Amino acid sequence: MRNRRNHSRWRRWISCLLLGSMGAGCCHRADVSYLGDPKHNYYKGRATQVEFAAVDVPATAEVVNTAPPNTLWTQQEPEIREIHLTEAIQIALSNSDIMRTAGGFLTAGSVLGANDRTSTVYDPAIQESGVLFGGRGVEAALSAFDAQLQASMIWGRNETVQNNRFFSGGQEAGTTLVQETAAFQGSLSKTFAHGGAISLNHNVNYLGNNIGTQSQAFPSVYTGNVQLQYQLPLLAGAGTEFTRVAGPIGQAFGGLSGVSQGVLIARINNDISISDFEAAIRNQIKDVEDAYWDLYLAYRNFDTAVRTRDQTLEIWEKQRVRKEIGTRGRQDESQARDQYFALASAADNARSQLYTAETRFRRLIGLAAGDGTILRPADSPVTAEFLPEWYHCLTEALTERVELRRQKWNIKSLELQYKAAQSLVKPRLDFIGNYQVNGFGDDLIGYTDAQAYDNFYQSLTDGNQTGWNLGVQFRWDIGFRSQLAQVRNYELRLAKARRVLQEQEEEISHELAFAFQELSRSFNSAEQNQNRVFAAQENVEVFRLQEQVGIDVPQGGESIIDQRLRSETRLAQAQIAFHESLVAYQKALTDLQYRKGTLLEYNCIYLAEGGWKPEAYADAKRNAEARAHAIANPYLHTAPPAFSGPSPFGGVFFTHPENELGPAPGLLDSPEAMPIPANDSSPVDELPDGDHSGAEDSPSRETALIEQTSAERPNPVPPPRAAVPPIFNVGAGAVQWID
Repeated sequence: MRNRRNHSRWRRWISCLLLGSMGAGCCHRADVSYLGDPKHNYYKGRATQVEFAAVDVPATAEVVNTAPPNTLWTQQEPEIREIHLTEAIQIALSNSDIMRTAGGFLTAGSVLGANDRTSTVYDPAIQESGVLFGGRGVEAALSAFDAQLQASMIWGRNETVQNNRFFSGGQEAGTTLVQETAAFQGSLSKTFAHGGAISLNHNVNYLGNNIGTQSQAFPSVYTGNVQLQYQLPLLAGAGTEFTRVAGPIGQAFGGLSGVSQGVLIARINNDISISDFEAAIRNQIKDVEDAYWDLYLAYRNFDTAVRTRDQTLEIWEKQRVRKEIGTRGRQDESQARDQYFALASAADNARSQLYTAETRFRRLIGLAAGDGTILRPADSPVTAEFLPEWYHCLTEALTERVELRRQKWNIKSLELQYKAAQSLVKPRLDFIGNYQVNGFGDDLIGYTDAQAYDNFYQSLTDGNQTGWNLGVQFRWDIGFRSQLAQVRNYELRLAKARRVLQEQEEEISHELAFAFQELSRSFNSAEQNQNRVFAAQENVEVFRLQEQVGIDVPQGGESIIDQRLRSETRLAQAQIAFHESLVAYQKALTDLQYRKGTLLEYNCIYLAEGGWKPEAYADAKRNAEARAHAIANPYLHTAPPAFSGPSPFGGVFFTHPENELGPAPGLLDSPEAMPIPANDSSPVDELPDGDHSGAEDSPSRETALIEQTSAERPNPVPPPRAAVPPIFNVGAGAVQWID
């Protein structure tokens, strides 16, 4: 009857709750009113809108204080700033925290559109400090072998009513059993390079209750142990070689981490990152050199356009005077006037193109778009013929190209991972052993002679109660389907990487062949255009003399004025073509160094590691002294096999077609063995860079912009850019320029 009444009461409570919740859901509060004025300003009218992040990154002073750029609207003549190529390269490297490329300007692939993929000086340091899977640095990989200390302390109290005297330890039924507990757990663990792991554990448990001493020795007691445990893989994942590549097998996460979390792979990833950084620096240097000579060409084209315009203006003025005095008709004057305005427009376009080329050059070297000055190249292109030796250049290209070095690091990484993956195609068999000393006592610490086991740590240090375990742990994935798939995957990736390397080497040989062809073509074009300039100058002189002596009759259906104007146009075209071919020859020389992989060395640019903190040097010295005084173990081989080395220059040999018994002549000889003609034997030594016959003596507003302050002279075979080699400093945080 009592249970029945309780069930009825519970049913009534549930019914009331259900009806109350249903009534609350159907209630309509139409007559609710509030005090005060409504405030709706904290409500948002839309969930998604364009917003701006609140970041404390102010714009730099160089950008904020940028002067207006040079344009055709510029009234005040900008100050000319002479700049040498070596100075431009040094400025570019000093201002290149973010690597700039010529092809990315005004496109979606620039810094504005691909900031995550932009090469920066921070990339090597970012890779070095990486901690995520697939991008771990050396420090993160070494952290797998750091000793780990873990400790926990938990207190507790529990009160329960006992229903059975037999199971309550002697407590009367209906009484309350009070238990107070405490648990301490401490562990110091360490993973070794061979994959084994050792741990030292200490456990202490406290239990106190109100049962009394009728059925127990102490109302409160401390129990625990000190345990030394060791585990070593014997088959899968065993050995130092596997651990150096894949990391400790005990810390792996199956298919998530793979076999690429070791120290060697992390170091190779750092080398690949440095290779990418070096390639970005090399590409930027090439773009800077090309932009420098493009600016030189823009000045030359502007000079030619201005001089041709001034000559045409002189002809027009003479024809206008003749028209006014009646000695000539309107045809010659209008023709000269038409030609003048056409050339005036061409001169303005050349001036605008000069400003554009100067802006592009400023961007590449990291200068502001405008600062009240205009840059003008102070160097002249090389005019001596350079005849490189094919096999020597091919050897350098196959040795020094950073793309090949990067791909070889990738192959080395895949080879190591492939070998580590083969180790996993074995059962998992681990040796496990532990030894422990147990303790028991009424008190935690202290000493009395009242009775035995009154002190936990005394019984623990006595070592009378011990225990040990020894055995193996076995796991066999029958079929090894996942492991074999991983091995097959690395086989395919390794085969692909090796084939890509072969294709890259073939591609480099084609690039080098194109560089040779462009070098010969551009120099031959410069010779032909030089002769064209001489012929055009002679043609202009002939018509100029005819005009001076008064020969003014038409010849062959064309007047002398028409032929004179055409000769001036042909001279301008010849001069422009000559300077274009001369700049193309200079670019071909730069491209040859680029295709050989020696562009940075040619410009005396080297990568070097930066300085560390003084504490790091002190630690290194202390460790070196400790190792120097250590006793060598003749049975312990700690030196790993070499997997990197210096540049293998000279180790690639090619067979000459006419002699299959040895390397090609001059392959390993010094650069003096290459056939380089003397300056006086070069037909381009007398290139008419500044010779413009018939130019007026008084400089105009445009000619003042392009007059050279230093005498131009033909350069010999291009020497290194600087006497003191600048160094890029690759440190733990970033890369900086060092003089």
